[in-house]
Amino acid sequence: MNFSYWQLLLSILPVFAMLGVGIGLRRARWLTEEADASLLKMVVNFLYPCLIFENVLNNESLREPSNLVLAPLTGFVLMSACIYLGLFGAKLLGLKKGTGLRTFAFAVGINNYGYIPIPLMESLFGKDSIGLLLVHNVGCEAAIWTVGIFVLSGLSFREGWRKLINPPVLSLIVAVTGNLLHVGPHIPQVFLTVIHQCAVCAIPLGLILIGGALEKYVNTPRELFEPRISFGACLLRLGLFPPVYLLVAKFLPCTYELKRILVVEGAMPTGILLIVIAQHYGGHTLTAVRVVIGTTVLGILTIPLWLRLGLAWIE
Repeated sequence: MNFSYWQLLLSILPVFAMLGVGIGLRRARWLTEEADASLLKMVVNFLYPCLIFENVLNNESLREPSNLVLAPLTGFVLMSACIYLGLFGAKLLGLKKGTGLRTFAFAVGINNYGYIPIPLMESLFGKDSIGLLLVHNVGCEAAIWTVGIFVLSGLSFREGWRKLINPPVLSLIVAVTGNLLHVGPHIPQVFLTVIHQCAVCAIPLGLILIGGALEKYVNTPRELFEPRISFGACLLRLGLFPPVYLLVAKFLPCTYELKRILVVEGAMPTGILLIVIAQHYGGHTLTAVRVVIGTTVLGILTIPLWLRLGLAWIE
């Protein structure tokens, strides 16, 4: 499957446009900060689990045992490796504890594994490709709440594992079990219709909320750029980490569907929601914002390049 650079660019632009919608709604005061917390809880704890359930149930590729093992395993190992490589890179850049060293490593190591890849995968490969991506993302979640939180704050792995007992993961467990037992055809259509209508809201609303959260940082553009952090983050996240994912995708004995996911995930910029995590665990928020903004803006241009190279290489 061969895509041109412009086809790939046009595939990702709607995703970034939704972030712009969120910024515009916040500036128009139609999306208030007071509404953010409740709406985000609804997206994460209800709409996103609906998206998971719909795309995992009745998914043939998730009846392949290797996909159920290797998909989350690669998510965990690759993201954990990138976090520790980010820590090494932060030290080379001269960052110190208390001035963003841990936050830089945490931020640069965590790619946007959901809100950009999900609509992008659906656009490029069809709706059936999303289910395996969501299983892969469980490994990413595990890496964030164990290795990531340990690097960011020094909390124990045990405290992080508790965070994995959440509605999205529970929804995934139920859906995978139902898929393996072929219960999908026996579920009432009315129930599936409601799940579908909720599922289609998850990504657009999530992107709008993220755009709204970024709006306050857009008002102070000079603070968003610091050469050492901004260039260093882009070099690692968009320059050095993608080839790591591509090498694994090329040589790992796994299904072609998982190889495509690894190519897409490797091309992604830093995940946006980690700003909230960094704030909550006492990280250096401005460093997280600089990493997110820098890699996201440059990512508009680099994502199509890595996708074109990677997808051609794994054929």
